[in-house]
Amino acid sequence: MITRQDLLSQFDFLLEPQRFKDYGPNGLQVEGKLHVQKIVSGVTASLALIEAAIAANADAIFVHHGLFWRGQDGRVAGWMKQRLALLLAHDINLFAYHLPLDAHPELGNNAQLGKLLGLSGAACFGEQQLGWVGELAANNHEEAGFASAQLLADHVEQRLGRGVLLVPGREQPIRKIAWCTGGAQSYFESAIAAGADAFITGEISEPQAHIARETGVTFIACGHHASERYGAQAVASTVATASGLDHLFIDLHNPA
Repeated sequence: MITRQDLLSQFDFLLEPQRFKDYGPNGLQVEGKLHVQKIVSGVTASLALIEAAIAANADAIFVHHGLFWRGQDGRVAGWMKQRLALLLAHDINLFAYHLPLDAHPELGNNAQLGKLLGLSGAACFGEQQLGWVGELAANNHEEAGFASAQLLADHVEQRLGRGVLLVPGREQPIRKIAWCTGGAQSYFESAIAAGADAFITGEISEPQAHIARETGVTFIACGHHASERYGAQAVASTVATASGLDHLFIDLHNPA
């Protein structure tokens, strides 16, 4: 068991939120119990995750998508009231880290997705250098690459356990792969500039299909939630283990 402040200090030390210009507050978003013994981690601080954390007797929740975002309606009503009411009634701490959780070089969403897909690389492009570029690790394949865009899409589907949206580029082997989890479709042109043969992210908007066809660079949208299931559990598990706390990752299905 550790104090709420000690837990916050460990998360802050690991993720360095002060380095980022973000879309909302990183760190402790809702104050709960002074002492923490069990952490539940998940992708989003939804009502369903809060209810599951209560059922699991958690003292704290650690997520990628918290409750508060720049420019949102600040009134505590509707869904916001429901979520806050449950957190406060059960005295549960809510910790949320957005871009810092994407960026961590070992435990972050991008690093963990790359590991899952068998990609070796490093962050080097896009907003605040969050996008990663690399290639398939040589020991995972006879050749460091994929013979076609469809083979890469099949690989991503198999590793994530869900279908993807594929916009193939030119017919050529894919060796240099860029990726950034979540809603990073606007990074596509930066990925192209970085020399990528293909770009993997969570979402796609209308312009990216045209850009993929016109530049010959493959675009794969594998799901916002599906691409970001890994960072929160990796960070929470690491901190919990170091502090002697209980940890449970709860993955709630989201088709987006």
